Amino acid sequence: MSMKRIQLPLQTLSLVAGFMVWVLLSPLLPFIKEDIHLTSGQLAWVTATPVILGSILRVPMGYYTNRFGARILFAVSFLFLIAPVYYLSRAHSFFDLIVSGLFLGIGGAVFSVGVTALPKYYSKEKHGLVNGIYGIGNIGTAVTSFSAPVLAKAIGWTTTVQLTIGVMAVFALLNFVLGDRREPKAAAPLRPQIRSVSRNSKLWLLSLFYFITFGSFVAFTVYLPNFLVGSFHLDKADAGFRTAGFIALCTLVRPIGGWLADRLNAFVVLMLVFAGLTVSGVILSFSPSLVMYTIGCLLVAFCAGIGNGAIFKLVPLYFAKQSGIANGVVAMFGGLGGFFPPLVLSFVQQMTGHVAIGFMALSEFALASLILTTWLYYQERLQVSKQILDSTTQGVLLTDPSGVIRQINPAFSALTGFSEEEAVGKTPGILKSGVQNKAFYDNMWRSIRETGSWQGEIWNKRKSGEVYLEWLTISSIKNDAGEVKYYAGMFSDMTNSRPGQTDLRALQSK
Repeated sequence: MSMKRIQLPLQTLSLVAGFMVWVLLSPLLPFIKEDIHLTSGQLAWVTATPVILGSILRVPMGYYTNRFGARILFAVSFLFLIAPVYYLSRAHSFFDLIVSGLFLGIGGAVFSVGVTALPKYYSKEKHGLVNGIYGIGNIGTAVTSFSAPVLAKAIGWTTTVQLTIGVMAVFALLNFVLGDRREPKAAAPLRPQIRSVSRNSKLWLLSLFYFITFGSFVAFTVYLPNFLVGSFHLDKADAGFRTAGFIALCTLVRPIGGWLADRLNAFVVLMLVFAGLTVSGVILSFSPSLVMYTIGCLLVAFCAGIGNGAIFKLVPLYFAKQSGIANGVVAMFGGLGGFFPPLVLSFVQQMTGHVAIGFMALSEFALASLILTTWLYYQERLQVSKQILDSTTQGVLLTDPSGVIRQINPAFSALTGFSEEEAVGKTPGILKSGVQNKAFYDNMWRSIRETGSWQGEIWNKRKSGEVYLEWLTISSIKNDAGEVKYYAGMFSDMTNSRPGQTDLRALQSK
């Protein structure tokens, strides 16, 4: 296997290891709080703290991956993680848990490394699938959620934590040895790149979408174990198994989301995702039974996983030259989306005795994202239509039913000499050459009214006064009620396509 081909499995497994450490605290909290007294508020903060650094560091991680390569970033990150993991195993207070949890966030920050590096090895048509496969590394959270409670029950939570030190050392070595030393690198200055991407509204909309989809994944991952134990009185190991099931579903469908985004319009995929999240938020708000709550959680897992894959098809598509920064910013907001919900849900539960309002907030955010995604979808279609219109070499004009020009394309100005300011608001009469008589135009409009279109040769006049021959097609554009809303004309210059001279006076009889 070549060095390039090994990068996808190597970096995906590295993400597994990083996420294993990132969520290490959450599934062990039911055991930790038996040794360290924690209030419900402190539990919420300990649960949410790893997300802070895991989110904020994603921006510099993405940027420095472009500068130094994934090999260095992964290796250094895993070596650095050894210290906070060991410190966690020696924790005796709330402060110790907060400090160690903060630096465990590095395990979540490595996500930006792979989504920045891997697209360099594949064509754009495969970016959705490749980033989706890499996203399977999220399964690391399931590995920890599933195994940590079982190990803690057998050997204690401190020994369970210490076992992960070996995992970090192994993956630091693997990346150092097998990482691609020849990975393409870019040393563009940081500040201009930030300014460039920050002015693009799509960056902030994609960040919002990932805030919802990946934020839901992270929030449920860190919140479920304690919630299931406290609200449904499940065994700690059972709560870990159920959380692992949520993570596994969300992770395994992520490549499907990327694959669908490669083959369909990614915004259509996201519309379905946010519609599903809207419904799931409602289900969770009114689910008194464990069965209904399970259905709501699994729907969140499915939709969030599909959405996570689709969004990282769009990021390299819109930000090919600033992929490191853009990936980092979007990934950061996704991580922060997992920081706030556990705190909000904990606060709401303390104030009201239940979490319905918190889950309804998920539904409302998803509904707002559905509206924005729909708007982006239709805006993109309009932009594509405009690009086609602007790039065609044929002149195009659009008039309202009364014959007033409402829009022209650049080719219209090039062929006629009339600028947009000179043509829009006028009638096509500004192009009349006087060669055709009234009967010619009467026949033309009779054909348009009866058949909806007309095409043929016509002599028109440029702004300079030069008369030229063109091939013109006029079509009527109707609404659903059959009413004409616009007339579209498309023409091309035929003056040089005829050999010899043409007698204009002979054409006046046509």
